[in-house]
Amino acid sequence: MKLAIVGGGSTYTPELIDGFARLREVLPIDEVVLVDPDEQRLALVAGMSQRMLAHAGHPGRVVGTTDLVAGVADADAVLIQLRIGGQHARHADETWPHEVDCIGQETTGPGGLAKALRTVPVVLRIADVVREHAKPDAWIVDFTNPVGIVTRALLEAGHRAVGLCNVAIGFQRRFASVFGVEHDRVSLGHVGLNHLTWERSVQVDGRDELPGLLRDRLGELAGDVHLAPELIAQLGVLPSYYLRYFYAHDEVLREQRSSPTRAEAVQAIERELLDLYADASQREKPAALEGRGGAFYSEAAIELLAAMRDGTSRSRVVNLRNDGVMPFLPDDHVIEVPAVFRDGRFTAEPVAPLPDDIWGLIASVAGYERLALDAAVHGGRDRVLRAMRAHPLVLQHDRAERLTDLLLAENERFLEWA
Repeated sequence: MKLAIVGGGSTYTPELIDGFARLREVLPIDEVVLVDPDEQRLALVAGMSQRMLAHAGHPGRVVGTTDLVAGVADADAVLIQLRIGGQHARHADETWPHEVDCIGQETTGPGGLAKALRTVPVVLRIADVVREHAKPDAWIVDFTNPVGIVTRALLEAGHRAVGLCNVAIGFQRRFASVFGVEHDRVSLGHVGLNHLTWERSVQVDGRDELPGLLRDRLGELAGDVHLAPELIAQLGVLPSYYLRYFYAHDEVLREQRSSPTRAEAVQAIERELLDLYADASQREKPAALEGRGGAFYSEAAIELLAAMRDGTSRSRVVNLRNDGVMPFLPDDHVIEVPAVFRDGRFTAEPVAPLPDDIWGLIASVAGYERLALDAAVHGGRDRVLRAMRAHPLVLQHDRAERLTDLLLAENERFLEWA
C-alpha cells in the first residue's frame, strides 16, 4: 500500500508515523510519501519519520518530495493536512476578529471563514492532481480544517473523499478510560457538523452510560469541555469543547484578549520539534509532540483506512453527505456522524430527531457554511460579506462589514481574486 500525505512536512506527521509503526498489523503500508513545498522542513520530518519506522522494525519506507504529481502517483490513498499561510495566518485568524468584539478561532467564526477562503481553492487543485495520477479507486481523507467545508468542496467537485476529525475519537478514548475498557467497546451517538457536535449517547457494550455519567460525573465532564455544569445538565447531552465558542462566547473573548494565541504556543512547540527532528539519534516520537494537538489522529486515520481497505462494517465518525440523515439540511450538505463503509461508500447511521435548540444552531451554521464555500470557490467581496453576516456569531450588518474588511486586508496575498 502506498500512502501519500500532502502537507507531510508538518511537525505533526511523526504522530501519524508512530501510529503506522504501532498498528502495522491493522494497516500494512509499504511506502509513505510526504509531499510538501518546504524543502527544509520536509527533509527533517521525512528523516525523522524513516528513523522511527526503522527503529520500530517496520519494513516500509518514507520518501519526501516537493513534486505533487510524483508524490500521489499510483497512491492507494491520499491524506491532505494543509495549513495555508502556516501558523502566522493562524495567529491572524485568532486576533483580528477581536477588533470587532468577536472570538478569534481558526475554524469557528470570522477566522474560520478566512481559513476556508485560503484553503478550499488549493485543496481543489490538489484533488484534481490526485484524480489524474493516483489509483482510480484512491480515496482522499481530508484532515484539513475547516473539515466540513473542505470536504463538501471535494464532494461537490466529484472527488472520492471523506473528512476526519479527532473530536469523536478523543471522546471515545476518554470514555473507554473512565470505564476501563478497550476503546472499540465504546460507541458514540455523535451528531452535528464538524466542530459543532454533541454526544447524545455513550454506548459501552451496547448499554447507554451517558445518563449515569451526567448524573454522577457532571462536574468532571463540564471541566473537560470547559462549559457550565448547569448548561450540560439542561441539554442532557455532552457538547464538544468547540461549542464553548457559542455557549460562552464573551467569556472566551475575554480570555483570548488576555492570553497568547494558540498559534504562538504551537510555533514554540514546532521550533522545539524541528530541533529534535534534526537530531539523527532521535528515533522515537518525542514527548513534546503531545503539545502539538491532534491527539488520536493517527489511530483515527489508521482505523478508517483499514476499514476502507478491508470493507469492515464497524461504524466510525466521519464527515460525509447528509443525504436525508438530518431532514432539515440539504442532501448535499456535509455532516459529522457515525457511518459504515460498505460496497465502496460511506453510509451514515440513522439520527433520531434533534431538540429544537440543537437543530436550530446546526441549521444556522450550515447556512453560513454553504455561503462560505460559495465565497471560497467563486470569490468576491459580496459573497464574503454574505457568509460573514450569516454566521450566528456575527449577524449584525455593520459588524459583518468591518470583519469582512479586516479579513480581506489580512488575506489579500492568499486570495487570487482580491
